[in-house]
Amino acid sequence: MVNWTELPDLAAVGLLAGAFASVARRNQTLVSRIWLTGWLMIALHFAAFLFLNAPGVWGYLSIVVGLSALTWTGLLFMWASVPYRQESSSRIVLISLVAANTLYFALTAAPSPPGWALNVSACLFGILPLGIALATMKKFDRPLRWALIGLYCALSIFLLLVQHRPGNGLDYAQDAVLFTVYIGCCLHFWYAFRRATAGAFITILGFLAWASVFLVAPLMAAFLPSVTVEGEVWNLPKYVVAVGMILLLLEDQIKHNEHLALHDHLTGLPNRRLYQDRLASALERARRSNEHTALLVIDLDRFKQVNDTLGHHVGDLVLQKVADLFASRVRRSDTVARTGGDEFSVILEEPTSRADAVRVGQTLIELLNDPLNCGEHTVQIGASVGVALFPEDAREKESLCIAADLRMYDAKHDSLGDRDERHIRSAPSINRLEPQAPSGLQVAD
Repeated sequence: MVNWTELPDLAAVGLLAGAFASVARRNQTLVSRIWLTGWLMIALHFAAFLFLNAPGVWGYLSIVVGLSALTWTGLLFMWASVPYRQESSSRIVLISLVAANTLYFALTAAPSPPGWALNVSACLFGILPLGIALATMKKFDRPLRWALIGLYCALSIFLLLVQHRPGNGLDYAQDAVLFTVYIGCCLHFWYAFRRATAGAFITILGFLAWASVFLVAPLMAAFLPSVTVEGEVWNLPKYVVAVGMILLLLEDQIKHNEHLALHDHLTGLPNRRLYQDRLASALERARRSNEHTALLVIDLDRFKQVNDTLGHHVGDLVLQKVADLFASRVRRSDTVARTGGDEFSVILEEPTSRADAVRVGQTLIELLNDPLNCGEHTVQIGASVGVALFPEDAREKESLCIAADLRMYDAKHDSLGDRDERHIRSAPSINRLEPQAPSGLQVAD
């Protein structure tokens, strides 16, 4: 006998899963794939409950699969929200809780489950994750994991106290298991998405309402038996969570697109657009505080030869290596940007001086003295640096950029001279030493 009342919910969840998959396809991540798997489990939950009234073993399997799929969904959502989900112990905790939940529902759905089996199964909720945490505590220890363990230990104690009550004890036990799963989802999503956005707020609130269903429904049945609530009302939190998750994906996509618009796709550094904005802001702050701001323009030597002889894929690796080296040697308050094919720019904000800027420029040049390992190739390049200081060398953004560019071209000319390209490819990057500037570096006069 088919329970057709579940069919509208199955259709609605199927449509939501399709919409979710369409949104997630544009920016596929491990988290979005796990979420999609969770919503397919919800569809399995409703599909199994279509046969809830079937006689014999089919009805039993319908209950076990339907309730288990509901907990598998919550456990997957929780696991997707932990920052350490790639840890082997995290996967083991997930598997152990999936097994404990499935075993418990298999026992509680049976006509006359043995009392000792129920007790053992209830204890597994707390013992399994606690044992895994203690065994791996020296290598891995996180507060969020201990919060999860505390939640499931409390569940074990509650089940041992309630599940043997005559009449509705097992019903309360099943509700407690489901409540624990989804209050755990609420806790984990709050931990993972602590941001003031509509997606985070709706999802966390939705999980809180989802968990509350398994608390409010049995309380109403016990104390307000005359009040009837349609089944669709209890399913509303599921759809709230689905909408919240879709909003989270859209928010992440918007943020990702904004990042792509302002950052170089190859190196991840700020691009010229963001560099210009940051330079204008830095100069404005320097004007207000009557301080200095230094601009360094860095052009790589012999980069064209790398592209011509080894290929653009090696050239891309060189740019990535250089970007990582430069970004690791400046302060967080400073900016390293890729402003051209083989050109980088550095904005040094206060406190800074001409001597500080020259020292930073020399450090960046020295980083390229050692060969760069780029896959199967070892490449040695050099760099020429021009330095301009605000407000001494220029008081406007465009003039400061021109001053730094001119100094960089002077440094490159002094470095290369009139040598032919064959000599350039094999020559080390040794540039003329100015009275105030290290080799390969020119300071605006």
